[in-house]
Amino acid sequence: MRIRSCLAALSLAGGAGLATLSQPAASAATCSDIDVVAARGTFEPGTLGLIVGDPVYSALQKKLTGKSLSSYAVNYPADLSLTSAAQGNADLVNHVDAQAAACPNQRFVLVGYSQGANVVDNSIGISSAGAVVGSPIVAALPAAVEPRVAAVLLFGNPIRALGKSVTGTYQSRTIDFCAKGDPICENGGGDVLAHLGYTADADAAATFAAGKV
Repeated sequence: MRIRSCLAALSLAGGAGLATLSQPAASAATCSDIDVVAARGTFEPGTLGLIVGDPVYSALQKKLTGKSLSSYAVNYPADLSLTSAAQGNADLVNHVDAQAAACPNQRFVLVGYSQGANVVDNSIGISSAGAVVGSPIVAALPAAVEPRVAAVLLFGNPIRALGKSVTGTYQSRTIDFCAKGDPICENGGGDVLAHLGYTADADAAATFAAGKV
């Protein structure tokens, strides 16, 4: 099955080709100015994710020099189980809710790659049910927290293969990268390696986020 082959290739390529990327320390954030909350892709190694989360965080550190940053790796299996994305959805919302209560001035940048994009989609109220490694929404960020989400950065987003995208409240704060031929986010895409190349978009994503903070 092409999709499963692509996800397996992601695991191998992540370990073999990107191990030299710097890895930020993920933690339950203190009251930094910006908390970067990242959901890694299926089987993706790395602290926040070697292909997307780690390089995006590094790029944000360079662009937001006047602000303090912290990071949080969404705690979920990131595997092919039917409940994986739902577990990530619940954890992301729980983390942001807790941080918003503890740190009234903190803002958030949400990052999701592959299955992690499903996690973020669900968390902002866009269901990933029916998408590759997707799930129904089990939790959503409350309206009171919504203004504090500065940017949503999505990569290889599986709902795009269903013809869906982020709409509504978060649309203007969202950038959604889908490489040409990526079978995870492009219906009929046949280039498995395209799904592994989103590190190249880290700087553009960070630039977008910096413009929203």
